[in-house]
Amino acid sequence: MDTGAAGAPDRASAVQRLFREHNRALVSFLRARLRSEQEARDVAQEAYVRLLQLEDPSAVSFLRSYLFRIAANLAVDRLRERSVREETRPDEIFEGIADERIPERIVIAKEELDVVRQALMKLPDNCRRALISYVFEGCSTVQIAAAMGLTDRTIRLYIAQGLAVCRSKLDAARAESGECKP
Repeated sequence: MDTGAAGAPDRASAVQRLFREHNRALVSFLRARLRSEQEARDVAQEAYVRLLQLEDPSAVSFLRSYLFRIAANLAVDRLRERSVREETRPDEIFEGIADERIPERIVIAKEELDVVRQALMKLPDNCRRALISYVFEGCSTVQIAAAMGLTDRTIRLYIAQGLAVCRSKLDAARAESGECKP
């Protein structure tokens, strides 16, 4: 279907009107489900963005119910992600990674994991949180930025810095032990 230039301004103004009239109710609805004001606001914003990307202009007549349906689905996704994150404690992240059968490789892998763990603990809090969320929890930089109240660019810098520190510490430990780089 061709939404054309005429459909986009109508939809945008309808979404603006929805925001003015129903945002407080939507955020309250989401807060009750997610038990987090910040996550409720993030999910509400994402729901509005998805609504703006709606391709069927005939759907304008039921935008409010569609908005709440999108938000409810996004909230369910967030709760699933949260459940997975809560099931995986930070110590468990490192378990099972070095599950090779060669004993010396297991010892080396455990030593390297200790080096990475120590490097992570020495990072500034925001840098460590961003890196762990990105690498181990699979969050996008946009999600991390929203959760931490920072810009996407700042989160990318934190991740790059954290990775550089971890790599540097691993390289130093390997050079110290006489091991070659992979």
